[in-house]
Amino acid sequence: MSKTVTLRLSDEAYSKIKSYADSDNRSLSNCVETLALRYIAEHEYADEFEMAEFNQNVDLKESLKRAHKDAKAEKGNFVK
Repeated sequence: MSKTVTLRLSDEAYSKIKSYADSDNRSLSNCVETLALRYIAEHEYADEFEMAEFNQNVDLKESLKRAHKDAKAEKGNFVK
């Protein structure tokens, strides 16, 4: 079921989004939804270049391994 969301935009932001929506033959609502979902899809996961950088960072990988081990042992404070 769809939800209604109120969004406050500056006049400049509104004009840019409305212009983009009109040029793409979309409603303003559909345009905002599409752009937000596209942004999430592009930024949710690491791309191949970020993964290559991660794989070369030995200190970061070791830190994440320690954190994973601590989490499995329920060591530390965790946000629920």
